[in-house]
Order: sequence, then C-alpha cells, then structure tokens
Amino acid sequence: MQVAIIGGTGFVGSYLTDKLLAAGHSVSLLVRAGSERKLRHAAEVRTVIGDIADGDSMHRVLEGCAAVIYNVGILREAKWKGLTFESTQYDGLVNTVNAALDVGVSRLILMSANGVRIPGTQYQETKCRAENFAFESGLKVTVFRPSVIFGDPRGTMEFATQLFAQMVRPPIPAINFVRGGGKAGAVVMSPVQVEDVADAFLVALENDECIGKTYVLGGPEVLSWKEMLSRIAKATGRNKWFVPMPIGVMRLAATLLDWLPLFPVTRDQLSMLEQGNVADPAVVQSLIGRAPGAFNAGNLAYLGN
Repeated sequence: MQVAIIGGTGFVGSYLTDKLLAAGHSVSLLVRAGSERKLRHAAEVRTVIGDIADGDSMHRVLEGCAAVIYNVGILREAKWKGLTFESTQYDGLVNTVNAALDVGVSRLILMSANGVRIPGTQYQETKCRAENFAFESGLKVTVFRPSVIFGDPRGTMEFATQLFAQMVRPPIPAINFVRGGGKAGAVVMSPVQVEDVADAFLVALENDECIGKTYVLGGPEVLSWKEMLSRIAKATGRNKWFVPMPIGVMRLAATLLDWLPLFPVTRDQLSMLEQGNVADPAVVQSLIGRAPGAFNAGNLAYLGN
C-alpha cells in the first residue's frame, strides 16, 4: 500500500516510516524545504518538498496513495514563524482532507492527543476540531489520542529528553509540579513508548475494524511527575532533590512570562498538566498484541547516549 505521511520527519514520524517500510508498504513524505537532512530512508521513500498550506504540494504527495497519516502538531506556538495551533493542527488537517478527497485517497489516520476537548486550551480545541472535521469528511478515519510519548528521539526532541535536559541534568533541585498537597494532588500521566504507538498505527492501517474509532493510548503505569523525573534520574545515574511547585503558583509566573520563548511552560501547558493525562494500557495491548513498554531505566537508556 502507498501511504503518505504528513509530519514524517519528526520524532514519531520517523518511527512510523520505519514500521511502514518494514511491513512492505511504500511511503510518500511531505518534507519542508531545508528538512531533507532529517530523512532516515531517503532512498526508499518518495519525497515531495512543500508545506501543509500549499494545495499543490499536498496533492502531489497524496497522488497514488491509498491512505494518509496526519501526524502534525506543536506543543508551543511560534507566531513569528507562522506556527500556530490553528495553522498546524486544524488548517493543515483540513487541507489534507480536502486534497485526499480530490485525488481519491479514502483512508485517514489522525494523530490527536489525550484529553482534547471543547472548551479547552487552544491546543486541545484545535486537535478536537480536527478530529470532528475528519470524522465528518466521508473518509475512513481512525483517531489516536496518545498520552505523552517517549523513546529515542534520534536527534529531535521528545518528552523524557526534554525533562532530562531541563530538570534532571542541571545541578539544582528539580521542580515537582503538584495540584495540591499529598499524593492526591500529584500530576499524573501514562507515558507510552513510541514503538508501541507506531505499531498501533500500522495495525489500524491494515485492519478495517479500526475505521471510525478513537483509541486512547497509554503505557502500563500511571506515574506522577516526581516518579517520572526519578526514573529519568535513575536511568542517567543522577540523584535529584525535588522542590514542590503548586501549579497555581507557576501559572502566576507564566501569566507574566510565558510569552518569552525560553520560559519553560505556558499557561495552557500548566492547565493540561493539572488535568492529568492517563490512559488504560489494555487499549494498546489489544491493538499490538503485547504489553506496552514501561517507562523504566531499560527503556530510557537512550538518555545516557
């Protein structure tokens, strides 16, 4: 099957490409000008240089494909670069759907995120609106809503690498975000391994029973923010002290400073942390036929490279 990936040169996209090629599929990638160096399988994939806002390049990358994976998203806007939640997470999906309908692509798999909702943050709302548009398009759609995804970033950036760089590696106490006092106030997540997410996409692509469904993907454990940082520290041979930081206090600082690119979190990101990000591991296991990978020292060994 010829499959187009929109967002195929980043962290998750590189694993999707690996899995599709290994399973015998052909891959067509939309690549922004200047990002050609990010390709891992340049000789094995068809590439189209272009942008999600350009209808011509979207038509060319989808031409001859039976399916398309939309895997574009950002965690923080960079409006001076034209990168907004609206343009990347909604408008780009709309352009992809319209191009797919024009050239006869019938299958769409959409990367969304756990916890998307309306009303919500701009991140959540644009993801949710993209889901709704996809399901109403007439295409055969499957949506995935993963919790935070971890794994070897291969030169890009991912969740655990970012936490290591910002909170574990510096020789200062790490911030432990909390919603309140005690365990009940902990910020909790279900980190899911990138290989498991990519395998779930492959299963859905090859299984018509997945059409019309939304899957929330999470790893085998629900971990607090402190537990995740502690495991990253253990995987990298570090001992860390922790300073509790109520999200409400951090939100006050973000209200004044989150417009600065170097400020570590935005108000929207803090709101989503407060909501939590957990999922039932049985969903992943039922799709890929094995227990999902744990957020442990063995699976975080890449942080020491």
